[in-house]
Order: sequence, then structure tokens, then C-alpha cells
Amino acid sequence: MARKLLILMVNTDPRDATALCALLTQASVAAAMNYPVEIILSGRSAELAIKGVAAQVALADDPSRTVQDLIHSARELGVKLKVCTTSVERWGDDLLDAIDGIVGGAYLISEAMDGETLTLSY
Repeated sequence: MARKLLILMVNTDPRDATALCALLTQASVAAAMNYPVEIILSGRSAELAIKGVAAQVALADDPSRTVQDLIHSARELGVKLKVCTTSVERWGDDLLDAIDGIVGGAYLISEAMDGETLTLSY
């Protein structure tokens, strides 16, 4: 049985509030259920890790809140956010304070292949 949730964001548009809201809510719910949760930002989705990007994406149901607010709420519940090395090389290293680390492909593969980890990809 899986003991950890790994969410790999690679194809999600970093400006699609609806899609981001869904996956950040799922991560938050899992963390509230006491599962270790880690989100790895890669590819185009990793642009969210750059300061200012998530703060510009307003939520459809509450335009006074942004995706950055959801990220901070998820972090408060214990969700860890990491960004891939190649994405930092592409988008730069001016990262949100919410980013817990920069990881390479070997880390991503080892976590995804762990028998106690359930991996969701968005």
C-alpha cells in the first residue's frame, strides 16, 4: 500500500487556475490526511516556482485569491514543493520561498519507483 503521494507537474499550464486549484487541493487534502506529499515541478509547469508567476494567477471562484495563496496553504499543511534542475536552468533561480529544493532526474525516478509511493502526473 502506498504511504506517500508524489505529484509530478510537467504538462499543467502554469496560468491555468482551474487545473492548478484541483491538484493543489488534492495535495492539501492528502497532507491533511497525514500522508507525506511532495510536488515536483518540471517542464513548463516549473515556471510556477519563479517568484511572481503564481501571484499573477487569480482563482476563478475567488479573484481576490491567487495560486500563490493555494501554494502557501498547501505548504502550511506539510506539502513539500521541489523543482527540477533543468527547469531552473530554463526559467532561472529566483524561486518562491515555498520551494523546498532543487532535484534532478535521478531523484524523481527513484521517488516514483519506490513501492510505497503513489505518483500522479499532471
